[in-house]
Amino acid sequence: MQISTKQTLKIYWSQVRKYKFLVFSMFLTLGIGTTIELAVPIYYKKFFNVLTQENGAHSDLFPVLVGVLLSIVALNLTEWVLYRFAHFTNNYLQPRIMADLFEHTYDYLQRHSYGFFTNRFSGALVRKVTKLTRAFEVFFDKIFWNLFPLTIRITGATIVLYIFNHTIAYVLFGWILIFIALNYLFSRWKLKYDVALSEKDTERTAILADAVTNQNNIQLFVGYQFEFGRIKKVAGELRKLQTHTWNLSAIVEAVQAGLFIGVEFLLMYLAIKFWQQGLLTVGDFVLIQSYLIALIINVWGVGQSVRELYESFADAEEITVILNTPHEIQDVPGAKPLTVKKGTIEFQDVSFRYPKGRRILSNFTLTIAPHEKIAFVGHSGAGKSTLIKLLFRFHEITNGKILIDKQPINQVSQDSLRANLSLVPQEPILFHRTLIENIRYGRRDASDEAVFAAAKHAHCDEFIAKLPQKYETHVGERGVKLSGGERQRVAIARAILKNAPILILDEATSSLDSHTEALIQDALKTLMRGKTVIVIAHRLSTIRQMDRTVVLKDGHILDQGTHDELLQRDGLYAHLWKLQAGGFLPALK
Repeated sequence: MQISTKQTLKIYWSQVRKYKFLVFSMFLTLGIGTTIELAVPIYYKKFFNVLTQENGAHSDLFPVLVGVLLSIVALNLTEWVLYRFAHFTNNYLQPRIMADLFEHTYDYLQRHSYGFFTNRFSGALVRKVTKLTRAFEVFFDKIFWNLFPLTIRITGATIVLYIFNHTIAYVLFGWILIFIALNYLFSRWKLKYDVALSEKDTERTAILADAVTNQNNIQLFVGYQFEFGRIKKVAGELRKLQTHTWNLSAIVEAVQAGLFIGVEFLLMYLAIKFWQQGLLTVGDFVLIQSYLIALIINVWGVGQSVRELYESFADAEEITVILNTPHEIQDVPGAKPLTVKKGTIEFQDVSFRYPKGRRILSNFTLTIAPHEKIAFVGHSGAGKSTLIKLLFRFHEITNGKILIDKQPINQVSQDSLRANLSLVPQEPILFHRTLIENIRYGRRDASDEAVFAAAKHAHCDEFIAKLPQKYETHVGERGVKLSGGERQRVAIARAILKNAPILILDEATSSLDSHTEALIQDALKTLMRGKTVIVIAHRLSTIRQMDRTVVLKDGHILDQGTHDELLQRDGLYAHLWKLQAGGFLPALK
């Protein structure tokens, strides 16, 4: 058994063990029902032996035959009750375990780091999560309804036949062992192709999701044929893998059919020989044939069950790897909640580089005083956004410390850290939910009146009032039904509602027209009051009122001071100011 398969089984067991009593009851009930099923052919053997007796009047045999039939009916009714219990218990239990698996997978997946998601397709991750629950359904069904009863049927049939005739029992049992071993070895060997098929299926889903998400880009850049080519390529590769795996299954089924023909002939030939010697009765023929037909049907299914079982492991393997990947960012044991009373932020000799990537920060040191309003300025790639991601602890710093009110952020819980930070990003991404739900996400227990007040402060009410469904308007996936400026106003309203003591504005007014920007600047003054504020802006006109501006270059502090002080030094800030104040054309002459 592969390591990933063992890990998948551990994941399954972590959820199944919550219902151990019910699972045990189901297996016990099904086991008893299957055992009773094995007893029925013994009574049919007796029935036909009585029926073929040469001595005795029909009237004498009639009560005996009826008695046997009544016994068969009683056994069948008992079996029916037990199977119904197993079915309804399974209907109750299995959906709950699948829901638990889904919730566990979602919870673990969501707690992976920011960097984890930036390196993966969201569509592929969704596909992997849903595959795990479907894989469990296949796994449980095959074990419970196919393999477990088959084990009892094989054992029981072998024991009963052994009692009546050793040779026939040996032949049947030996054939079953060969058949199961063949299927097991074939399924193990074929697993690598099933894994490749599952991965290719996920890749196709990821490419499709990426194309659907970027449909507008495809139109703008006339990329229909290019994207169709990508889809066609991966679909063709998937088709070839499917054909290959299906052909392999067809070959093994052909071998199985040959084994069935052979064992049926051999057993019946031996039965005739023993009957000729007076060692078997007509009833024994009925018993052998009943067991043989039942086992052929079930053992034929076991081949398919084993293959489907391994295919389900292949489907589950991708998400199993993720569930066994430790979270990159974790709370330390006993992490305490962050308490922010002043809002002091300290970067102490902070260094950071992306894994296998370039160094972004090197021995960066900066202290932001309580309620200070500070701006980060610099060319793209200077490290401005990286500082914000590190403050949110989306990445772990390579060296140094980041402290808020003397509390190292890697020693407090992540949830409490982010609860004390508000971010208005450059490109807000909204949920495909209503406007009121998106704004309320800043504080999910907020009343409607609080939401309306925050929207008014952010001047959202101006465009919301023009919508037919007002606050109940769905904004579309990622907020595509709103303009860039409208999305930013929603993000500002969300930050106003959250009212965290530390506020970060990342180009918060970059998508606004001049009129709306003036309104938002007024709202931001209210929002920033009494808070420690960090502003990232390329439009320098938005940061003239900051207490301090820090100029960054290649992850280092190049200069810092007020707007007027920096202009007097004729450095990078003054150069950037001249470019924006005088326009870009003079700089290009």
